[in-house]
Amino acid sequence: MSRKIAIMRLEELQPELVQQLNKLIIDVVEDGASIGFLPPMAVEEASAYWQRVPAPGVLLWAATEKDTIAGTVQLHLVSKPNAPHRAEIAKLMVHPEHRRKGIARMLMDTAEQAAAADGRTLLVLDTREGDPSNLLYQSRGFVEAGKIPNYVVSGDGEMSATVIYYRYQ
Repeated sequence: MSRKIAIMRLEELQPELVQQLNKLIIDVVEDGASIGFLPPMAVEEASAYWQRVPAPGVLLWAATEKDTIAGTVQLHLVSKPNAPHRAEIAKLMVHPEHRRKGIARMLMDTAEQAAAADGRTLLVLDTREGDPSNLLYQSRGFVEAGKIPNYVVSGDGEMSATVIYYRYQ
């Protein structure tokens, strides 16, 4: 049995896409991901978030498996005059039921290729210390720039550091 995973750029969010994106982010947050939200996350909060994502300088991709959104990633193209070479990888998330299939790597490949095509030679990102995502980013050549202690509060009330990474491409 082969799995068909497709990556598509989302430029306009139709209601059916927003419903799937809502499920993704709610389930990922409920599973403990540190992506800026705390559980329980209401559908209204998720919808409001996704409605703000399509914006100038923000590129959004979704990975689909069997017509279901399994993951997303964003690329934020820095628009400051002194940073035309820089972009930020943001909100990489894969639904818990779709993990360990290479989806995060496929999404990262897509975002990195888009950054390179736009002349972005420096990529930055941050993630909670201790999360499995640290291993993914390190395996892709991202270098730890440092940590900020007590940066985020988790669903259980614990404070955690964030790790800031960068990579030249």
